[in-house]
Parts: sequence; C-alpha cells; structure tokens
Amino acid sequence: MPATRRRLMPLLALVLPLVLPLAVAPPAAAQDRPLLFPARDVAVTYRVTGTQAGPREVTLSWLAARHLLRADLGGTGYVVADPRAPRGFMVMEQMRMVMDVPVNQALAGLPASGRFRRAGQDRVAGHACQIWHYEEGNDRGTACITADGVTLRAEGRARGESGRVEATRVAYGAQDPARFVRPQGYQAMQLPQGLPPGLLQGLAGVPRR
Repeated sequence: MPATRRRLMPLLALVLPLVLPLAVAPPAAAQDRPLLFPARDVAVTYRVTGTQAGPREVTLSWLAARHLLRADLGGTGYVVADPRAPRGFMVMEQMRMVMDVPVNQALAGLPASGRFRRAGQDRVAGHACQIWHYEEGNDRGTACITADGVTLRAEGRARGESGRVEATRVAYGAQDPARFVRPQGYQAMQLPQGLPPGLLQGLAGVPRR
C-alpha cells in the first residue's frame, strides 16, 4: 500500500465519524435531537486529538444543497462523501490517484438509534452551540452543535476507544461545487480487500485510534 494511502486511511477513520454515523442513522420517533447536517454551506477546521501521531488539523467543507461533505486531510489528499449514498471517493493528489470508499460498509455495526438529551449551551470558535449527550449501550459522548447543524466540538468513548475534536475556525459561505466532483485523469485504485466492518464506526465525533 503506498505510503500516502497508509497515512490517509487512519485520518479517514478519524474524520468521517464527525458527521456520518448520526447522519445516516434513522431518527427515533418524536425524539428531541439535533440537526445533523449543516443547513448551509460552511467550512470548518478541526483540531483532532486521540491519535498516536498526536493532534492533527482537518478541514471539513459542506455543500449543503447536494448533501456532500469534503474532508481535507492534512495536505495529503481529501475525501468526498454523501452520507446517504453507499460510496464516496478518496483522492491522493500528489500521486494523482483516486480510490472509491464504501461509506455505508465502513459504517456497518453502528447503532441505528440512540438517546439524545440536551446538556446546556456553550460557545466554540466564536459560535453558539447546543450541547447534546448521546448514549447507546456502553457507547456515549457529547457534541456541541449549532442550530443550523454544524458540529463544533465532540468527544466521547465507543467500544473502548476515545477521542475529541474541536473547531478552531468556522467559515460560512458558498462552496465551489467543482471541489466536490471526482477528478478526471487520475489513476483509479481499489480499496484493499478485507476492510473490517465498522472501520469508521463510532459516535459522532469519536475518532478511532
């Protein structure tokens, strides 16, 4: 496996749980719960902790009208995904390679429902957010989410692993749709066989180590 891809895969497992798990989980009937996908275009830079390599910065951008997420992974590449679709793609720019990522397969094993409760309010990166506590079995965490669906901070523990993310910069504004399109002229690669179910599993904002 190329060194760039070895670096990207752990980052992918850290970043996507910020938004994908709860975004694809069906809501419980009549449950008070946060908006789980931004209602307008925004780009957020996060500080991610809970990795063996130490804290990392990752920028997530949302194209709200098309329900697309782009995760820029520390200058080595990026991932584009639609939480409602079975697949996304990962781009390794320096190597001019693109690889399909089975989003739903990677999220297999996530709890389909959980309990949410409000736990106060806070401000993160200059923006107000509602603190939510999430619990499913022994897995639990908290996330501070704006009224328009932007996760500003999340931390918790799932399946014995813990992590934390916090926004350091939030920039609302129109996103260029071209940045969310699969690049042309790049070599296509296949994801290695034997991808374990639940590679990206975890509570919203709970990175895997």
